[in-house]
Amino acid sequence: MPFYGLTKEQWLSVLGAWAGWLMDGYTSIAYALAAVTLSHLFFPVSNQVISLIATFGGLATGAIARPIGSLIFGNFIGDKLGRRSMLTVTILGFSIFGASKGLLPTYSQVGILAPILIYLVLFLEGMFAGAEYGGGTSLALENVPIDKRAFIGAFIQSGFGTGYFIISLVYSGIYNLFLNDFQTIGWRIFFLTCLVPGVLTLVIRLISKETPVFEEMRKREEILKVPIKTLFKDSYIQILIGLLITSGLLYINNATFNIYPTVMTLNDIQGGLVGIGVAIINLVSLFGVWTGGLLANLISGRKRPMLIYAILFTVSIYPILYFGITNNFTTATTVFSIQAFLEAMIFSTLPSFLSEQFSKKYRTTGVGFTYNGGAIVGGFSISIIFAISTYIGLLNSWFINLTIASIAMIIGILISKETYYIGKEDPIRK
Repeated sequence: MPFYGLTKEQWLSVLGAWAGWLMDGYTSIAYALAAVTLSHLFFPVSNQVISLIATFGGLATGAIARPIGSLIFGNFIGDKLGRRSMLTVTILGFSIFGASKGLLPTYSQVGILAPILIYLVLFLEGMFAGAEYGGGTSLALENVPIDKRAFIGAFIQSGFGTGYFIISLVYSGIYNLFLNDFQTIGWRIFFLTCLVPGVLTLVIRLISKETPVFEEMRKREEILKVPIKTLFKDSYIQILIGLLITSGLLYINNATFNIYPTVMTLNDIQGGLVGIGVAIINLVSLFGVWTGGLLANLISGRKRPMLIYAILFTVSIYPILYFGITNNFTTATTVFSIQAFLEAMIFSTLPSFLSEQFSKKYRTTGVGFTYNGGAIVGGFSISIIFAISTYIGLLNSWFINLTIASIAMIIGILISKETYYIGKEDPIRK
């Protein structure tokens, strides 16, 4: 009997996409959780702020690689050979490079080669990760009816928070298990665990089917020779507006979820508790994205719910940061959980919104590039926050950065076009 109106085959596609986001959250946050440790091992300078800036520069390196991966894999595989084919390739590279960080030599072993190698691995990992969003979104939402798409898109997006939740618990467990040996062997085992979700995701994708939209396009011989060329010719306005939205949103995302562990650690909250704290924060965020998806059906549309959620997040920034920068574990976890809930709501309709913006002929390339192009700016957010904090303090720097990013995002949402109209042709099939 169908669950939520979807067949077994449709759910396999949804779960395949969801698992890719889980893998992204797992590997991305693994780096953020271990950032303070990595700063000592790969960027050992006397000034802690400079060391952290260099460490989080690795996230920026991966962010730069993501849109490149979206264009390459989307153009040559996703929009030519199929969504499922692309995602089978990308998850292999994603999990292998994600885990390989645990095998890298440190600065004390090979000197300047150590930071070069970790940046290189993060770049390659970012390329494969970048293809995940466009391919996964297309694989899932091309299999889902329009009236189910808001919540299913929100469910898929929640995969990132699920991965964050799981890796936070893994971090807490490994940190407590090794404790004094975490900086020698514990961090390596921590990164090697990235292989586990990678293998599980690969299995799901191998037993899933190609989308009916792509199969129909193949039968009608509508596949383009160079999808990327038509994308930038026909949909450059959607790309520019989409980039404004995703740049603001992913700047916020990186400057909240990825910085929470470091802020808590710098405020002398013990490492094991940090893992528990961020696990709680991300568990709450899951309810945020699910709630956002459910409410979107009541509010109607894609952009209107996103706009309401974005405004709610923006007006709450300062009080949350004010109370969140503390050495009190309970207070920090509580207020950051509220912020995570509100932020996750913004993400809920984004998969549906982006998927319906682009033609099926170049959807994986367009969605992937628009989403991950926004990650470039976001990848530098933490380094910028810490750099400015040396002059005006962490609270003021953090507040100013999040506010500017929120304003940019809200402007993008306001000038974007709505894609969901009841009774009209489903834009996913165009």
